[in-house]
Amino acid sequence: MDIISIKAAAKEKFQGACRLCPVCNGIVCAGEVPGMGGLGTGAAFRHNVEALADCRLNLRTIHSVKNPDMSCRIFGLELTLPIIAAAIGGIAMNMKSALTEEEYDTAIVSGCRKAGTIGMTGDGPNPAVFSTGMVAIGKEQGWGIPIIKPRETDKIVELAKQAAAAGCPAFGIDIDAAALVNMTNAGQPVGPKTIQELEYIKNHTTIPFIVKGIMTPDDAEACWQAGVDAIVVSNHGGRALDYTPGTAEVLPYIAEAVKGKMTVLVDGGIRSGADVLKMLALGADAVLLGRPLAIAAVGGGADGVEFMINKYRAELSAAMTLTGTAQTNDVPVEILW
Repeated sequence: MDIISIKAAAKEKFQGACRLCPVCNGIVCAGEVPGMGGLGTGAAFRHNVEALADCRLNLRTIHSVKNPDMSCRIFGLELTLPIIAAAIGGIAMNMKSALTEEEYDTAIVSGCRKAGTIGMTGDGPNPAVFSTGMVAIGKEQGWGIPIIKPRETDKIVELAKQAAAAGCPAFGIDIDAAALVNMTNAGQPVGPKTIQELEYIKNHTTIPFIVKGIMTPDDAEACWQAGVDAIVVSNHGGRALDYTPGTAEVLPYIAEAVKGKMTVLVDGGIRSGADVLKMLALGADAVLLGRPLAIAAVGGGADGVEFMINKYRAELSAAMTLTGTAQTNDVPVEILW
């Protein structure tokens, strides 16, 4: 298995849902939602990629770092590297049925476990999206993190309790999906949450609670006040609100506000191991990968996901070696130019 064969197989199965552009930057697929593109003009998707591209690394080779430590501890889990698969649901709608929902979730959850990390599963207007993810997690004895749409609070608690009963180490809500019309049209309303509602969810659940879709320091502080365990700095891959800044632009300000108080994760435009290192230097504890692992899952199943994560692992190791970074849990901002 190699990256060329994975991408060739994925391109055929996607049937145009993803063109597998040489540079995955959201230009060709702008406005393709449903699909794999960014909302509207696609500016938010592009800003994610551009913000990371504008971060430059200092090449340093006079040091003693020869075998960098890439291990990462999150939610009590020992991961071999600070990369987690992002939750993606609605495969039929967004990927033209390149895989079934079950095939996709199984590829992500099992592939991540084989690679020594963990994957997230999604939710959607069809309840089968969430339950299929839970089936895939069940096959791996609870090794997965389900992400729930920002539904009514009691429904979130109900689904979070299912996750806890299945042995999941954490659960989350993607609060950046607060304006999804297809959820409301399906009789499953979603919306923003108050601090009190987040606190209610936290107080009525037993496993770590993640809120994905934080783009400002004040929202991050609100999550901390509510007792949330982790946030994901994310603009929903550019699929929720047009014209937002890139996540790498806002991450340092958010990390300054809450780093050390809670776990800070980030996604958006991460296309290499070097990009992972940049995000860690900007203040993240670990990153989420979406589109690259979607391509890997469609093109190679669980083995493809494992291959892609290992590709990022090799790139991250090289970037750490060439910047003098000894470990991923303490990446100095000084490695950035």
